[in-house]
Amino acid sequence: QAQLVESGGGLVQAGGSLRLSCAASGRTFSRNVMGWFRQAPGKEREFVANIAWSGSSTSYADSVRGRFTISRDNAKNTVYLQMNSLKPEDTAVYYCAASNTMSVLTRTSGNYDYWGQGTQVTVSS
Repeated sequence: QAQLVESGGGLVQAGGSLRLSCAASGRTFSRNVMGWFRQAPGKEREFVANIAWSGSSTSYADSVRGRFTISRDNAKNTVYLQMNSLKPEDTAVYYCAASNTMSVLTRTSGNYDYWGQGTQVTVSS
């Protein structure tokens, strides 16, 4: 059974950094676009970043561009999200997801077939 497991969340002060990891098991996702989404309390889940299967193409939400970096290691079946210059408004549960495409950098959550359980990121002011 395919599974995505996030880790690396926690509590950090504004301006700090965190690195999230998403480890896949049960099958390889090396040919899938992988993405990160987040959901803050009382808000809808929103797109954060995604990366093509080769790692050559990425896209970011305007709110995180220049501060967050998505990367992947297909040999380890793992995707990362490096988050720098964190702000209180980045506080949310962060989810890793695998899409049903190889290179189309879709931002629509409905195009992602597999989801992790989420990891909490809390940024204090």
